[in-house]
Amino acid sequence: MGKNAPLRKNLENSTVPSCILYGPPGVGKTTLVRLIAARTEREILEINAVSAKVAELRDLVKEAENLKTLQSGRSAIAFVDEIYHFNRSQQNALLPSVEKGDIILVGTTTENPWFEINKTLLSRMVVFQLNPLGEKDLVALLNRALTDAERGLGQLSLHAEEDALLALAAMAGGDARQALTRLEFIASAAAARGGSTLTKEFVLETLPLAAVRYDKSSDDHYAVISALIKSIRGSDPDAAIYWLARLLAGGEDLRFICRRLLISAAEDVGLADPQALLVVSAAAQAVEMTGMPEARILLAEAVLFLAAAPKSNSAYLAVSEAMKAIEGGDLQSVPFHLRPDGNGYVYPHDDPRHWVPQQYMTEQRRFYFPGELGTEKTAGDRLKKFWRRFSAPSE
Repeated sequence: MGKNAPLRKNLENSTVPSCILYGPPGVGKTTLVRLIAARTEREILEINAVSAKVAELRDLVKEAENLKTLQSGRSAIAFVDEIYHFNRSQQNALLPSVEKGDIILVGTTTENPWFEINKTLLSRMVVFQLNPLGEKDLVALLNRALTDAERGLGQLSLHAEEDALLALAAMAGGDARQALTRLEFIASAAAARGGSTLTKEFVLETLPLAAVRYDKSSDDHYAVISALIKSIRGSDPDAAIYWLARLLAGGEDLRFICRRLLISAAEDVGLADPQALLVVSAAAQAVEMTGMPEARILLAEAVLFLAAAPKSNSAYLAVSEAMKAIEGGDLQSVPFHLRPDGNGYVYPHDDPRHWVPQQYMTEQRRFYFPGELGTEKTAGDRLKKFWRRFSAPSE
């Protein structure tokens, strides 16, 4: 909605595309839909995504067509809150009207539309992503609510210290609805005590718990675990432990966390420190035996170990390249001397070096490029003594 932003430009021209407003709760998605309708002077036809039957949707389309005729070709807005609840039949019922422009379909969702919405419908819509509100925006909103006598709490004649509003904003986690709900509760409590000023101390005393924006069944589930793994990969233990705490505070499944840490141990630390996989495996087993709240300590140890460890993704890259080669048709036959019924195989342990120059593929390929950190450097130096190809530069 900023200056020269795409949606604002459309509204200034009194046009609006069929679109989806995607973002977390309390960031103003529904409010924005009503602003869009008011600014473009269009009727809003609201649809219940959960209960609307296909016949009702067809009636709505007819109503929209009539409105379009009455309003000289100006299409009405069909507003669907939490559009991801639409099933395939509901989506198909609206698809032709969206395509012809008989209705402007505007949906809001807290779930990722690229996962939840029919691709055919999604291809005819624009997705606008809304982010959690910043503390500065929330403080402005709280101030407005506190002083507005008609639609807010102005009749209580309360004054709030800036630190108090900042504390409320911080607790809301970017959710304006949560911030306003907390302000209303705080204001009522203050008024009941005969107070006239909201202080930070009073806010913290009355509302000791912050809102944790995390839903195991929503997009936050993937966002927070992604932040944890990327913080580990980036060797930032402070960020990693914070995101782990967010997962735990949100009640995330401990097995899910352990599975992702096991993958990270192999993919991101890998052969730079093979102990990583053992440490996380032991932690996962211990978590299974203890459960919360003690499991948080075990997981913290595993996360900090991974974040502080040297990093190598050579194992991940090696198997990915090998799989790509096989999928591309590189299907080699097993050399005869390696087959159970073959002959000519030389047993490496009979040599004092426990290694012999011997062909193990019909045509040689290079998939593994050892890293230069931790124990993997030692392994790479050893391989250079055996195989000439490991002395060649990485590709």
